[in-house]
Amino acid sequence: MRLYLIPVAEIAATGGPVPVYLIRTDEGANVLVDTGYARDRAGLPGPVKAEPGADVVSRLAGLGVRPDDVHYVVCSHFDPDHAGNHDAFPSAEFVVQRRHDELARSRAVPRLEMCRASWDHPGLKYSLVDGDTELVPGVELVESSGHVEGHQSVLVRLPETGPVLLAVDAVPEQAAADPATRRIYPFDLDEQATRASTARLARLARDEKALVVYGHDARQWRDLRTWPGYLS
Repeated sequence: MRLYLIPVAEIAATGGPVPVYLIRTDEGANVLVDTGYARDRAGLPGPVKAEPGADVVSRLAGLGVRPDDVHYVVCSHFDPDHAGNHDAFPSAEFVVQRRHDELARSRAVPRLEMCRASWDHPGLKYSLVDGDTELVPGVELVESSGHVEGHQSVLVRLPETGPVLLAVDAVPEQAAADPATRRIYPFDLDEQATRASTARLARLARDEKALVVYGHDARQWRDLRTWPGYLS
């Protein structure tokens, strides 16, 4: 099994990555986690720096993976920097927490509307899950609400590296890894749930002896093996 950490843009203010992740299983499945900012970002929040050819479709092409080769897209949540290109993968099965799907479709959170045309595109096939779920052997979805209801992180069990926990926006930076003292960011909608999920992911990482990949941590990502390299 291989895990690719793929930056597709950069947050201008912090230098933090806007990433997606590709998991290639031993059984031949391609699992994409998130799809990044829309290639046409008109009207989306910024400032975000995105180089030409850095979008998810182009990055995957550099690995020889076409959109139709992606079997699953794990949706951490529908924020515009995570769900901007869902419509580029019409053959995939999209996997999202039921609570988040219901929240997004209720139109109760305005920021989730920014990429509705992408994630709510006609013809996309969604599978709704409730809580922690094994997607395929070695890939586990971990419910981690707080940033937004129904957010999910991903635990990947690699044969050489060992477990890797993709925290995504539940813990976006290592500086936020302490649930008691962590900063609550402007887009974290529920402080109590955010701290509870931070604590839960910290326990999981400790128990599994997992490498935690923080979703937008500029300092950590400078030291990680990223696209086109991979963790195995």
